[in-house]
Amino acid sequence: MCIRDRFENRDTMRFQIQEMARVERMETDAQIIEELETYNPLIPQPGNLSATLFVELTNDEDLRTWLPKLVGIERSIELRLSDGSVIVDTPEAEHEAQLTREEITASVHYIGFELTPAQVETFASGPVELAVNHPEYQASVTLGEGTAAELIADLRQD
Repeated sequence: MCIRDRFENRDTMRFQIQEMARVERMETDAQIIEELETYNPLIPQPGNLSATLFVELTNDEDLRTWLPKLVGIERSIELRLSDGSVIVDTPEAEHEAQLTREEITASVHYIGFELTPAQVETFASGPVELAVNHPEYQASVTLGEGTAAELIADLRQD
């Protein structure tokens, strides 16, 4: 099992919509508008980060074992800043209503982080750790300089 976060911004959402249009052979404006309405809420505003959380399971046995254990994972992702503050993610409301279940979780969740201006500056001073803090799964990674720089630009909307 692997849990991955992919941070989103205007560019990644544009690529996602283009990919969906290509793969699903969308031919009408109405189909594209529906995709835009689905994905536009995931574009972060200044002071916010948006991410897609993937629970990557490659076989049926792992799906049956882990998805019930990981209920609530969509509320267990943290940004840990250098001053010791922790910012816990917030699932995107509309997608959460569709994806969250009491007995099993989905393998994809859309989440966000809201930072105060002071937290943005602390983020910029680094290092920043991205962590999963769930009773059944804990992991963390320090963001690389390139990733952190891109996210700071998104936070500040540079």
